[in-house]
Amino acid sequence: MSKKIRYFDYNATHPPFCDVLVEIQKDYFEDFYNPSGATRFSLARQSKIEAARKTLEEYTGKPAKEFVFSSTGTEANHLLAHSLRGKFSGSAIVSSLEHSSMYAALEFAGFTIRKIRSLKNGQIDLVHLEKLLEEREAPVFILHVANESGVIQPIERVSALTDKFKVPLFSDLMQSFGKTEIPFDLLDGFSFSGHKIGAGMGASGTWIRSDLVSEKEFAIFHGGNQENNHRAGTENSPSMLALSEVLKRRIPEQKKKTDFLKKIQTQIETVLKECGCEIIGKDSPRIATTSFCLLPTDDVDFFMMGMEDSGFVISTGSSCKSRSREPAPSLLSMGFTEEEALRAIRISTGWFTTVEDVEELCKKISEVLKALRL
Repeated sequence: MSKKIRYFDYNATHPPFCDVLVEIQKDYFEDFYNPSGATRFSLARQSKIEAARKTLEEYTGKPAKEFVFSSTGTEANHLLAHSLRGKFSGSAIVSSLEHSSMYAALEFAGFTIRKIRSLKNGQIDLVHLEKLLEEREAPVFILHVANESGVIQPIERVSALTDKFKVPLFSDLMQSFGKTEIPFDLLDGFSFSGHKIGAGMGASGTWIRSDLVSEKEFAIFHGGNQENNHRAGTENSPSMLALSEVLKRRIPEQKKKTDFLKKIQTQIETVLKECGCEIIGKDSPRIATTSFCLLPTDDVDFFMMGMEDSGFVISTGSSCKSRSREPAPSLLSMGFTEEEALRAIRISTGWFTTVEDVEELCKKISEVLKALRL
């Protein structure tokens, strides 16, 4: 008899809303037409994509026509960076907490990256940001919620600085979109992904303020007029519709769900601290879904094996890097040593996390850490 899996790696990917995906799949089986075709069936399919785009407008307050759907968060970041290279050639000022795909996207687009130092509390150093802007003005890229620590960056204060120096502010919203309050009005561009909110894999999105780039510049693939001429290629309409439907389900319940997740976050971190763990960013504003800590032991691999063998799925950080067993660059930038950074684990929760899951997790953490001390 197989063990029950208790999933605590929501920041890597959120389990799908199965009923939504089943309905979307059923719809696709009956309405499978190419949205780019000229028949009334294709036009009807295209209208569903535009309705999904309208959902994004209702959530963010940004014009529907300015959103471009793509396939992954990495592609969304590349679309963002690639589209800006004509108007903002040269350097970009970027936080030292970004996902690796943002650095890669900016470098591929020809930008020289100037990194903002981080503080040990998990936020960027605003004094250093201002100094970088004084040295040379450049567009600023700050992810809203850190992938690993869950620390919320001070976008309002960053925006005050970018306004002062008259430069645009862009943000990777992968860990906050559809999960927490976002100051959309302060951003000049952003990216997000459907699988991070339970919409399944296959759809992401990018928005850039329309007066910043031309229609021709706001593109990464060419050869077709899909996505209003911004992304050539037949649209993955089922994934786009799933993103929209999940977002419509989540938003009305966001406050209630956040209150619950904050409660269980406190419960989890109480046990972690009792076991000798150090909570990273504990004194900073954080999203309720994430607890990032340093274990009181170097036996991280044995801890992870003990948890997974008992059916608990957690991680050692960002999933794109977690197999490498290298210290997380974000932790090093915050002033932690390599030895400390290698002891980091991340527990992340979400829509389907239950009280029972958390109670069992807390018991198992205590058991495994106690066994490692013997």
